[in-house]
Amino acid sequence: MNFRSIKSLKGKTTRKASFYGHAIPYLEDVEIKGRFIIIEGPDASGRSTQIELLTSKLEADGHAVLNAGLRRSELIGQGILEAKRSFVLGRKTISLFYAADFADQLENKIIPGLRAGYIVLSDRYIYTLMAREAVRGISRSWSRNLYGFALKPDIVFYLDVDPNELIHRVFKKNSYLDYYESGTDLRLSDNMLDSFRIYQTLLRREFQRMQKRYNIISIDGNRSIIEINQDLQKRIDDYLANLQKN
Repeated sequence: MNFRSIKSLKGKTTRKASFYGHAIPYLEDVEIKGRFIIIEGPDASGRSTQIELLTSKLEADGHAVLNAGLRRSELIGQGILEAKRSFVLGRKTISLFYAADFADQLENKIIPGLRAGYIVLSDRYIYTLMAREAVRGISRSWSRNLYGFALKPDIVFYLDVDPNELIHRVFKKNSYLDYYESGTDLRLSDNMLDSFRIYQTLLRREFQRMQKRYNIISIDGNRSIIEINQDLQKRIDDYLANLQKN
C-alpha cells in the first residue's frame, strides 16, 4: 500500500513507536508521527458506525484518516473465515491465525500510515482477541506474550453495552446469533440465547479487568448513535487540541 505524503500538523512531531513487548525486529526503532485510535466493543455495539462518523468528521477537519480492524489482512483474513467455518481448529490455533492477520496489518498498513502522519482508526484491536482467549481458558500471560509485538495506541475506547441490549441490536442487525459470539463452542448453556448473555457478560468482565493495564476508556454504549458519537468526537477533538498546544 502506498501512502501519499501529507503536511505534518502542529503536534504531529515524529516520535519513536512504543510496543507492549518485543517489536518485530525491523520495526523496533521505527518513528511515527500519526495518531493511533482504537474503538473496541462487542458485535452490534456500533463500532463500525462510529468509525464511519469519526472518519468523516476528522477528514472534514483536514486530517488524513486510515481505517484498520480485525480480520482485514489480504493475506490472512479469508483464511480465518474459512477456519472458523470448519469448527475443527483448536483455540490456540485460531489465536495464531488472528495474530498473523494482525502482524500483517501492523507491518503493511498501520505503521506505514502512522509514519506518513495519518490518524489510524481501528475497529477493534488485540484487546478483543485477549478477552476472547481468556474467556476460552487460554492463559492471559500467553496472550500478552503472543501480542507483545503490538504497537501501543494513543487512545483506546470501549463501547460498553449491556448484554441484554446487545441481544436486541444483534437481532435487528442480523436476525440470528453468531456461533462464536454466543460462546456456543464453550457449551455455556443448552439455550443459545442464554449462552450469548453469559458469554458477552464474561467478555465484558475481561475488558473491565484490562481497563487499568491498557488505559481503556469506557464509553456508555447503551445510548443513541448520536449521543455516543458526540461523546467520542469531543474526547478525540480535545486530545488533538491538546497536542497542538504542546
